[in-house]
Amino acid sequence: MTEQGEQTGLPDRTGLTGAPPRPVGEHRLWPRSFADRLTAPLPGVLGMARLAREGAVRPGADGLRDIPHLPYAPGPLPVVDTSTVAVSWAGHASWVIRAGGLTVLTDPVWSRRIFGTPARITPVGIPWDDLPAVDAVVISHNHYDHLDAPTLKRLPRDTPLFVPAGLARWCRRRRFTRVTELDWWESAELPAAGGGSVRFDFVPAHHWSKRSLTDTCRTLWGGWVIADPNGRRVYFAGDTGYGHWFKEIGARHPDIDLALLPIGAYAPRWWLSDVHTDPEEAVQACDDLGARNMAPMHWATFVLSAEPVLEPLTRVRAAWERTGRPREQLWDLPVGASRLLVP
Repeated sequence: MTEQGEQTGLPDRTGLTGAPPRPVGEHRLWPRSFADRLTAPLPGVLGMARLAREGAVRPGADGLRDIPHLPYAPGPLPVVDTSTVAVSWAGHASWVIRAGGLTVLTDPVWSRRIFGTPARITPVGIPWDDLPAVDAVVISHNHYDHLDAPTLKRLPRDTPLFVPAGLARWCRRRRFTRVTELDWWESAELPAAGGGSVRFDFVPAHHWSKRSLTDTCRTLWGGWVIADPNGRRVYFAGDTGYGHWFKEIGARHPDIDLALLPIGAYAPRWWLSDVHTDPEEAVQACDDLGARNMAPMHWATFVLSAEPVLEPLTRVRAAWERTGRPREQLWDLPVGASRLLVP
């Protein structure tokens, strides 16, 4: 890869790009904007006016009445060894992934409230004090429900952070010293506890980035494929709409064992379809990826859109049943629950 992310190398038989991993903590230069990576144009004035006119940004009382029935079953983190791959859902897009003896957090948001959004409707499923030492963090993009400064502030400043291109500056301003920013199809590695390495591949997503009034698409967005030394792969989609990238990710990273895919924040569709999958699209994305198992996320935590709070679960279960795939391959975990990948 060049300094500004020009792709070189082709997929090899292992599904990786063939390019060597980037150095951890490398300082790099990037374009001023990544707007050319957008899958669809961002909403304009007319779209904003329609949304304001319709007022369809939150569910009504009927859509909120099932909050007490949202699945919430916190439990202890599983005991693991260096050969174990386990995932635990803290809520929204925050997972605790144990792979190669390392503990990896995805988009960690342990705050009760985030900027511009009502407070959580379910508590964090895993108390912060119950976490083992965190060996790495992956960030999908800079939206406030995925990049939470108060949560990151709890981490030691030498914690390795893997972030999209352009986001290292934000992290280094907060005194993190081991920040690795990657372009799409690039990777980096950390030594695994039992030998070998855990690999972090940054892959495309159908989304965008913005954190202030003046930084639209100044940083990249994407998902992560995390592979343990035995080649078992967990795909973390971050935040994404449906589109062509899923098939390409699956082609470059075959035999994904588990896909963590978003199923919430999808209504109204005319407003959100370009950037958020609905439950049926998430199931299709799992098929496109060729993933053996799917774990839904990005629902049951924050009220970000207009669908009833329990609807994502009922729809994803129905969509999965229509595929004819084994029910046990849908890991529809309660907030706070865990599951292990069986070799």
